Amino acid sequence: MNRAARTFLLAWLTGSAAIGIAANSQLAVPAAANQETTAAPAAAKRSIAPAWTRVPAILSRIKAPVFPARQFPITDFGAADGQADCTEAIRKAIAACAEAGGGRVIVPAGEFLTGPIHLKSNVELHLDSGATLNFKTDPTAYLPAVFTRFEGMECYNYSPLIYAFEQENVALTGEGLLDGQADDHNWWAWKGKKQVLEGAPNQTAARQRLVKMVDQNVPVDERRFGEGACLRPSFVEFYRCRNVLIEGVRLRRSPMWELHPTLCTNVIVRRVNILSHGPNNDGCDPESCRDVLIEGCVFDTGDDCIAIKSGRNNDGRRLGTPSENLVIRRCAMKDGHGGVVIGSEVSGGCRYVFAEDCQMDSPNLERVLRLKSNAVRGGVIENIFMRNISVGRVADAVLQIDFVYEEGPRGPYPPVARTIVMENITVRETPRVLNVVGFPGAEISAVRIYNSTFQNVRGKDLVRDAGDVKLVDCVIEPEQ
Repeated sequence: MNRAARTFLLAWLTGSAAIGIAANSQLAVPAAANQETTAAPAAAKRSIAPAWTRVPAILSRIKAPVFPARQFPITDFGAADGQADCTEAIRKAIAACAEAGGGRVIVPAGEFLTGPIHLKSNVELHLDSGATLNFKTDPTAYLPAVFTRFEGMECYNYSPLIYAFEQENVALTGEGLLDGQADDHNWWAWKGKKQVLEGAPNQTAARQRLVKMVDQNVPVDERRFGEGACLRPSFVEFYRCRNVLIEGVRLRRSPMWELHPTLCTNVIVRRVNILSHGPNNDGCDPESCRDVLIEGCVFDTGDDCIAIKSGRNNDGRRLGTPSENLVIRRCAMKDGHGGVVIGSEVSGGCRYVFAEDCQMDSPNLERVLRLKSNAVRGGVIENIFMRNISVGRVADAVLQIDFVYEEGPRGPYPPVARTIVMENITVRETPRVLNVVGFPGAEISAVRIYNSTFQNVRGKDLVRDAGDVKLVDCVIEPEQ
């Protein structure tokens, strides 16, 4: 960044009159409880943050893949509506489509039972209106193990329910339903928490073994899991793919994370409807991806709605691939731990995320924007921008930065959060605006909330070990 750009950025962050903020505006330092500025927030016609000018260039690079006008109905390959296993028929349809040079594999109206589906380059899997794919809950159906990530750690594990590895031009589209059929008596029980079936085999031992392997830099080829390990697969995972489209489909009852593009470039997630309240049922987890558009989606989840990641601990640092250039717009977030979340597996870093024009509302939605890491995971989170967000209720805070998550300060990689900017956020009910907790050595800087209104605020903000957090031209109305 040149000297002029640095000067402009500094002026913008400090709220100087040179960029249109009155020099005498009251800056509410949130460490003192719920300070209220005198100026009412103006409607956000134009963003204060200059970085929004990057968005058109990002969107110009994001293009949906185009497929040949060839159709391959799965019923032509032996798939039958009902309880018959259609795994092989779907595999044959995908293979024929790929061998022909690409096209659309069609799931017609009806219910079809299947195991894992592996997509190939130039193949669009399309679910017609009235079509349902019911996925088996027998874990052995998802063997042999494939190369994947579990909670940001590379390994060989059960196949995701829908999977593509190192493919180009792949899509999952349509108006149909994808039902993972997960519940407390199969996949969800493996979490080993009180909310699922007590006494069932669980992931604890295998997860600890994988964490240790990552810490010791064990070669990935030796990290073999699968049968007996109880590490749940993601629902839809595209790994090292280019030109990915997920559009229109509905997802229900996932074993774990719902949509998990990993190390992908040029990704579109559009008009997807997700309802799944199992443990770790994140809605969409772009991990180490570049140029991603998430728009027009509905998230009602048992964990974070959108959780941006970049690998955990040594794996994230070894690969060194941040998530960057993500645009999130016109989405609805209902239940979930957070609406837009970054972390906790963010060791590879995250930068340039733009979220706008979203609606969030639920007594079970905990935060609007959430950043989480610790000194074991580390990572630099920077240039995160959010604007024009309409919020009904949240259960914890509008903004959470949690650097004492799990291991907290007990590690050699203090995390960084800088240039985090929210504008024109309207909230009808929240316990507090800020829940920001760092620790000495970690960096939390240039955090701003501009021109926003928070109503029915029930308590005091929590800001601890955070160096630079300010509200500018915001209205805070205590609960009546």
